[in-house]
Amino acid sequence: MPQLKNSFCANLLLLISLVACALRVDGQETPAAASNRSASPSPTPTIFSPQTLAELKRLQQAALSSDYAYRQVGHLANNIGPRLSGSAQAAKAVEYVANELKAIGCEVLLEKVMVPHWVRGEETAALVQFPGQAPETTQKIVLCALGPSVATPANGITAEVIAVRNFDELKSLPRDRVAGKIVLFNYPFDKQMAAEGRGGDAYGQAVVYRSDGPSAAARNGAVACLIRSVGGAEYRLPHTGQTKYANDAPKIPAGAVTAEDADLIADLARQGPVKMKLILTPQQLPDAESYNAIADIKGSEYPEQVIIVSGHLDSWDLGTGAIDDGAGVAVSMEVANLIQKLHLKPKRTIRVIAWMNEENGEAGSKQYAKNHEKEFSNHFAAMETDGGAGHPIGINIKGNSEVKKMFAPVAALLQESGAGSLNLVEHCGADIEPLEKAGVPAFSPIQDNRFYFNYHHTAADTLDKIVPKELAENSAVVAVLAYALANMERGLPR
Repeated sequence: MPQLKNSFCANLLLLISLVACALRVDGQETPAAASNRSASPSPTPTIFSPQTLAELKRLQQAALSSDYAYRQVGHLANNIGPRLSGSAQAAKAVEYVANELKAIGCEVLLEKVMVPHWVRGEETAALVQFPGQAPETTQKIVLCALGPSVATPANGITAEVIAVRNFDELKSLPRDRVAGKIVLFNYPFDKQMAAEGRGGDAYGQAVVYRSDGPSAAARNGAVACLIRSVGGAEYRLPHTGQTKYANDAPKIPAGAVTAEDADLIADLARQGPVKMKLILTPQQLPDAESYNAIADIKGSEYPEQVIIVSGHLDSWDLGTGAIDDGAGVAVSMEVANLIQKLHLKPKRTIRVIAWMNEENGEAGSKQYAKNHEKEFSNHFAAMETDGGAGHPIGINIKGNSEVKKMFAPVAALLQESGAGSLNLVEHCGADIEPLEKAGVPAFSPIQDNRFYFNYHHTAADTLDKIVPKELAENSAVVAVLAYALANMERGLPR
């Protein structure tokens, strides 16, 4: 028995020795060995220090009780008014925002950019021939020109209207059925989709007819193109916006009719020939000098690392640009205001930008990319608020899933005001798109957009559409996010 016991012990020692050898290679511990160690795992690296989290809470509370952003958008919308690129109001807005940001202690730079200067002019339309017409009568059509539409002849265009639902229906028509006619694209904005909180998706489906419709019609010989307004409200409000003239098609006058008038024309056209007289007198003036207004709060530890917080200062000219995008500029200004007011010290530089010319050319963001491209590696993150002023429910992130996990503590804080959702997206903002393409992590608030496209690009984009409490909630989300980015203990993966 003792001999058997000794043999067993010897074999056991040999087995242990072999296992130990198997777990080491060239003197290095293998992953299998490491996984079997009984030592406790390393602690997860800190992303937000207790001090930063406490300061984020202070920022949130200050934002929710502040009326600074509302006062700023009020001045932009009511005192200055519509701010289409190249206009006197756009120039005044640049001066105003720059002075306000200087007054709160930011380092302000006006970055020159040449912008298109398109002027709307007269816009009228009437049906002059249609089935069932009473003698010597016409029917008024409510419409607006699309930027940068060319003009009709001085005495207008009088031509038959061809109503089609989509591009496929236009392509199915022989060229002689379209040549010399006015084409109407009667593609409806999906109001049910918007009511479900997916207004951006509904807009994306319909807006292609605004951007590409005029050139598609021109290729088939049309003399003008109209689209059904891209928006949800049917109060006989036309929605303007930018069209894109393709290089391979003639430039023809382009406009947007109200949803009601689009249906009227389509119904009459099914009954027989419909003829319209259309007058549009826009002008494309020489490019004008303007500016991006840029304001920095320098970082205390990593001043070369930049977090952009932004909205666009220009607006269309039908309304006063309150929700698109005076609100985004005002919320961005509030971030700087609160950080200075609370005497907080961001470790990285927070850069507030009021972009110029988002609506009809994006010249401001293109110029910024040209001027700062070599610094993009030091752009830590970029944010844009350009979805109105509705109640925020969280944060959109253009980044990977690791970024989303990193911001869980921030989401938990924001959930106190119902804004704790984190959503990975492909795009966060038109003006920050060059940064997105360069791999800079991008962010934007997720906003309730069920009603946004009722007013977007219309004469109803006015200050009364903004609820002060909801604007303050947006300020809280953007301020908390900006400061969290500025004071993170780790970098963001790209």
